[in-house]
Amino acid sequence: MLWVKEKAPPSPAERAATKGWAVNLDQKASLLSGKDMWTTEPVDGLPPAVLGDGPHGVRRQAEDADHLGIHDSLPATCFPPAVAVGSSWDPAVAGRLAAAVAAEARALGVHVVLGPGMNIKRSPLCGRNFEYYSEDPLLTGVLATAHVRALQAGGAGASVKHFAANNQETDRMRVSAEVDERTLREIYLPAFERVVKQARPATVMAAYNKVNGVPASRHPWLLTTLLREEWGFDGVVVSDWGAVDDRVAALKAGLDLEMPGNPGNDARIARAVRDGSLEEATVDRAVARVRTMVGQWRAERGDFDADAHHALARELAAECAVLLKNDGGVLPIGPRVRTVAVVGPFATKPRFQGGGSSHVNPTRVDVPLEEIRKLAGDRIVTTDPAGADLAIVFAGLADADESEGYDRTTIELPAEQVRLIRATAAAARRTVVVLSNGGVVSLEGWHDDVDAVMEGWLLGQAGGGAVADLLFGVTAPSGRLAETIPLRLQDTACHLNFPGEQGVVRYGEGVMVGYRFHETVERPVRYPFGHGLTYTGFAVSGLAVEVTGDDTARVRLTVTNTGDRHGKHVVQLYVATSAGPVRRPARELRAFTKVALDPGASTTVTLDLDARAFAYWDVLEGRWLVAPGAYTVQIGENASTIVAEETVELAGEVLAKELTLDSSVGEWFAHPAVGPELMRRLAAGTTEERHTGAAERAGLLRMVESLPLRQFLGFLPTPLPEGTLTELMALSRRGGRT
Repeated sequence: MLWVKEKAPPSPAERAATKGWAVNLDQKASLLSGKDMWTTEPVDGLPPAVLGDGPHGVRRQAEDADHLGIHDSLPATCFPPAVAVGSSWDPAVAGRLAAAVAAEARALGVHVVLGPGMNIKRSPLCGRNFEYYSEDPLLTGVLATAHVRALQAGGAGASVKHFAANNQETDRMRVSAEVDERTLREIYLPAFERVVKQARPATVMAAYNKVNGVPASRHPWLLTTLLREEWGFDGVVVSDWGAVDDRVAALKAGLDLEMPGNPGNDARIARAVRDGSLEEATVDRAVARVRTMVGQWRAERGDFDADAHHALARELAAECAVLLKNDGGVLPIGPRVRTVAVVGPFATKPRFQGGGSSHVNPTRVDVPLEEIRKLAGDRIVTTDPAGADLAIVFAGLADADESEGYDRTTIELPAEQVRLIRATAAAARRTVVVLSNGGVVSLEGWHDDVDAVMEGWLLGQAGGGAVADLLFGVTAPSGRLAETIPLRLQDTACHLNFPGEQGVVRYGEGVMVGYRFHETVERPVRYPFGHGLTYTGFAVSGLAVEVTGDDTARVRLTVTNTGDRHGKHVVQLYVATSAGPVRRPARELRAFTKVALDPGASTTVTLDLDARAFAYWDVLEGRWLVAPGAYTVQIGENASTIVAEETVELAGEVLAKELTLDSSVGEWFAHPAVGPELMRRLAAGTTEERHTGAAERAGLLRMVESLPLRQFLGFLPTPLPEGTLTELMALSRRGGRT
């Protein structure tokens, strides 16, 4: 990854942002770092902007400011965190949540909300996974784009984070994520690319960690070459809080705003300009971007409708829970159930959000036991399972088990909770487990003892009411897993490479992250990516794939509700291929949509697949390529269960690689134009070649295909005629055209 030169002087638009602005160098430098923990500097009549933590609620601190959620903040609605929203598979859920957060941000005086978190769930152990959507970049990118669009349409700026390859908390301030470019481009960057290009976020937050040895906060390739020049980002690049280790280098690399304030670094910027080591034009560009941000987002202190937002939080939370298991249709709770036992620590003291900088001070909290009693009617609700028709165990992880700042060391539930689940299952006729956790937990050791399992993740302040609605069938579950639940931690792709050692974490699994790994190596899991049950049935029929270009296609299918109640179904479209020179996952999610249908109703779904749905990142060409060949479009109940598929041939792009004497024998013979011609001339050169059979020639070729051609030439019994290789290399440069 290359460093970049200083850019040209400010553009007319950037000059306009500072036109008539009579400030000196020191004042300009001061605008490039915060006045305090949360606000920018007011300079020459420019009011300060307030940046506040998010993204599933506003954490606005009035006093005792900190960045880790240690001190209380002003009351705000705690909506479902990203771990839950990811399982909704619904951009409408992400958008409605963000619109409400924007309204509260304005009311609480916050201009820019720090979120959404868009990092990929590389390992289930990451302590901050509750702030991230998914292990899949497409699902993450679609939901984050919907969030940013709605947040900014509501008058608050977004700060997408943490850019980039910030997939663990262990040694997060110093660790270097060692990632090859194909893996970056295909897994860890696409969500950011989508949101930057489609939603134009106000800011992008540079991460704490290093990427291939260079701190993200002063990484020219990330912040300028990729983000601004390739993707066209024109907003503010802001540091994660305290991430900057070299302010002048960070400014040169493309970081505009350092947070929180650091007067010493302001002086360093001014001094660097005066001694000639930093161009003032670089300062002016950053100042113009900060001024534009401050002028664009206006917060007006006031009130918000806490009751309406709590009701919305309950509705959204119900869209996010995932029904993993439902043996014998034990859910929803029917009229034959007369006694319901509610047990477990989270039944009365719910766990509904994560710890650290995103910790919201909720306006109120629904208690599951109380909400169940409200819906139970004339049923007996008890806390004792000794003979209950149905026992509901609320289990999961405690606040201290997962948080910003550290990773987990296990995916096991606490031993006391496993004992509680097993004892309850032995005592009650039927048992349902409702889980509350920000990251994946193991279901082993108790899963087969219970009748139903609902993965609630962290559902926000109204989660207790939402779970009650789902248990009693007021609404039907429609969530799908946005991450794989493995049988064992050792079964995860990065197990031997997480969280690294001695300041380095190697992404040795490459693109085989999450379900891509499990499906490719056929490793069994407890529940696959995309799994989720509901209270009705759905069928897919009439799959048709139309090739619409060399590298595009249109997919149509019909979805029918085959059950007896209203429900929602997630159409999951995967693409499988072995085309091209790189190893591809068994299948990859390339499109999805969520449909709602009444009993017996059908709908036709159309999904367009652009070139990126079939492409891989070619590290030699430095761009996306669609290889010619067969591509199978698959419709899955989840990443493991395919219910319909159709294979099409795509013309793609034929690469005629330029050949040299250092190219391998295999590359010479594989060239579509040069290979046959070289074979013909070799065969014509000797009697031995003319009498060698095709099978024997193929065997000989395999033995020498890795040799550079210049070395192979020494093994030929008869040299090629003078000028032959020069002629053939020229043919390769012309792409095979004579």
